[in-house]
Amino acid sequence: MADGGQSAQVVATVRHRLKTVVVRDDLIGWVQAGTKTLQFPGGTRTWHRGEVFLLQRGTQWDVENDPAPDGHYRALVLAPGHDLLRAFPADAARPVAGCASLPADTDLADTLERAARALDTGAAVSPAVRQHRLQEVLMLLAERGWRFDPGLDLTWAERVRQRIARHPHESWHVTALADAFLVSPSTLQRRLAADGTSASDLVREVRLETALGLLHGTDLPVGEIATRCGYESHSRFSAAFRSRFGLPPSDLRPVTPLAQRMTRPG
Repeated sequence: MADGGQSAQVVATVRHRLKTVVVRDDLIGWVQAGTKTLQFPGGTRTWHRGEVFLLQRGTQWDVENDPAPDGHYRALVLAPGHDLLRAFPADAARPVAGCASLPADTDLADTLERAARALDTGAAVSPAVRQHRLQEVLMLLAERGWRFDPGLDLTWAERVRQRIARHPHESWHVTALADAFLVSPSTLQRRLAADGTSASDLVREVRLETALGLLHGTDLPVGEIATRCGYESHSRFSAAFRSRFGLPPSDLRPVTPLAQRMTRPG
């Protein structure tokens, strides 16, 4: 998800566990069916239907999504965006440290749904209204004792990651990325090295994380997802995805016919 506010509907019909998922943005999620479990060295946290999870930017988890008895896991996820969080007034609410949980009461649930509708790519809503809807969500969270701490400015790695995420299928290389930021390739390489990464590492991360989002939020065939994420070979995409997340992309697809799957593009 890129800065500026995004929403997604995560849908799964098979139980699956993803290893070392990195949270790139501060996230607000509402479990609408099934359960979500985060595993980390200190233990586990589980959210059930009707609960809201808050995840801090930069954290890393093993994630398990488990469908409900009716066979579906669904969660509405919002990313307010770094700029909005920085502009949101600080108050006495506790900053989210790692993750947090609260119930999705009626007011919060309605506000989350309104924000998601405003953020839908097909919605005829102005940027000002989208921002207002997200601010409403943040205000309700603050009233319930929680806020996100946006911290410092985005790192160079985060800035480059967001640029790649706009067009993950393109043939990104360090020169093209440097041109996008009006710096020399050597300068960009130094700045990324200071963040412990490289242009090629970021391209690979963004492509696979984008693919994960498409597998969860759309009914696109795996082959088309591979193409949209810059992979010319289905087999290479599957191998890279399995190496990164611990399971092949096909495991996120049910065995029932396409027309019988419940989906909602996010």
